[in-house]
Amino acid sequence: MYRSQRRGPRRAIVFGVALAALLIGLWFGGHPSWLPAPLRTAFVQTNTKDQIIDDVLGLLQRDYYRPVTRDQLVNKGLAAAVASLHDPYSHYFNPTDYHQFQNQSNPHLSGIGIDVNNEPLGLRVVDVFPGSPAAKRGLQRGDLITHVGPTSLAGRSADFSASRIKGPAGTKVTLTVRSGKHTRVVTVVRANITVPVASGRMLDYHGKKIGYVALTSFTAGAGAQVRAQVQKLLGQGARGVILDLRENGGGLLDEAVNVASIFIPDGTIVSTKGRSQPRQVYLAKGHAIAPKIPLVVLVDHGTASAAEIVTGALQDRGRAKVVGTHTYGKGVFQEIQPLANGGALDFTVGEYFTPNGHNLGGGGVRRGAGITPNVHARTGLRSKVDTALRVAEQMVAAQSQ
Repeated sequence: MYRSQRRGPRRAIVFGVALAALLIGLWFGGHPSWLPAPLRTAFVQTNTKDQIIDDVLGLLQRDYYRPVTRDQLVNKGLAAAVASLHDPYSHYFNPTDYHQFQNQSNPHLSGIGIDVNNEPLGLRVVDVFPGSPAAKRGLQRGDLITHVGPTSLAGRSADFSASRIKGPAGTKVTLTVRSGKHTRVVTVVRANITVPVASGRMLDYHGKKIGYVALTSFTAGAGAQVRAQVQKLLGQGARGVILDLRENGGGLLDEAVNVASIFIPDGTIVSTKGRSQPRQVYLAKGHAIAPKIPLVVLVDHGTASAAEIVTGALQDRGRAKVVGTHTYGKGVFQEIQPLANGGALDFTVGEYFTPNGHNLGGGGVRRGAGITPNVHARTGLRSKVDTALRVAEQMVAAQSQ
């Protein structure tokens, strides 16, 4: 009873003190000059920078000679702030760009079924998907697309050229195609093409069956797709496996671990370390295929990030031979943090290291030497024969029993 009787007056006293503190804070917030210098500095600086930003945005929105919205100013300001880091891997996505990023499937021109590289004179075809409209019209690796309809692609950006080729399924697109010294005009009917992240086929090298699996990116589910392709080919009698990571720019770190775990039974795949997070070691997840099955990884200058993590793990652990050219040389990884405005910040948060402790970058976000292949082999963009793949076939066949 005694405590119950004293509770009411205590609450009144606490409430009174809190109210007085609030009123004093509001008073000094509007009259900082009344405070002693040290307290005034501490009190004012906490809000000064935010107030300056708010003032500038307000002035521009109200008095700039042409109309600008606050959202426009904020988005451009955030993009400029991230750009000031001089980090090619960090980006601010405004709400529209982030929505497009989330719905982006893959970089292929799925309207006709080709994969291309941008060149000064047009688009160089680097892959034609089997059964696609482009394949049915005779387009081949090495062809150069110089015009779409009457529009020349010379000096055009990749986005511009791609936008001219893409279009609704069932519509037609006319392409001027140069094959060596010969030029022809072909009309292709666009189609809805689902290009799998991982695709596989059986190769026959002098009577030996070799499983070939190509992985284009490390999106969600990539590991499961690669595992399914590998198991299918082994079930069909493949004596070895070629994993093609050429032009694979990477993706999710977890999927890199999943892919590497198909071939590495246990132990370290990769380790990471960031300024705000301790060192973390990612281990193989088990259920790997038999270690005696020969494995070769195909790489090139476009093999980067998560693709380099897989390649580095397989090479360091002695599980695979690497064929191709030096990889891209990226030694950092990013995280995407959604923001309250519907946008997102995609920014560098740490470095990664292969099982031998090797960072493939050039220090920080600088590009490094990448992975050195065990056997150097390069396929020219204009070549009709995939030289690097032929070398990989020979190596797998030599190791198979």
